[in-house]
Amino acid sequence: MGRSYCFECSKCGYRATVSGGTDCGVQFCVQTIHCRDCGTLYDAVTRLKVPSEATLGGWRKTGGIAWPSTASVNRNQGSPPSFADALSRLPNKGGKRYRWLQFELLCPNSRRHRVQVWNDPGKCPRCGVFLDKSVLPYRLWD
Repeated sequence: MGRSYCFECSKCGYRATVSGGTDCGVQFCVQTIHCRDCGTLYDAVTRLKVPSEATLGGWRKTGGIAWPSTASVNRNQGSPPSFADALSRLPNKGGKRYRWLQFELLCPNSRRHRVQVWNDPGKCPRCGVFLDKSVLPYRLWD
């Protein structure tokens, strides 16, 4: 089960709700990134659990959730879903075989933005002061 925390800067008032590093749930894994062009922290999806090709055919025959074809999943493998999209996905139920798709770290706003890994304790992306982490998780996901 993944956890998101509130991080706040005491100097400039910047706030972000992110995991604060690498975190994994049942259906996907995230890594907190600092986009140097946006000046913002994001949780980027690094791994996503999807049904394998054999399972996809079974879902379509049984009238379950229509998953995208394997060809379209492979075409979009370079562009990961946003954290909100991965979070709002319906859980994979009834399948027997799954595979993990790996994604590179990308800014959700633009593929051309420069990103770097950000881990807690880390500095504010706007003013450079260390961010304060909330004691309790803001959200438990997946």
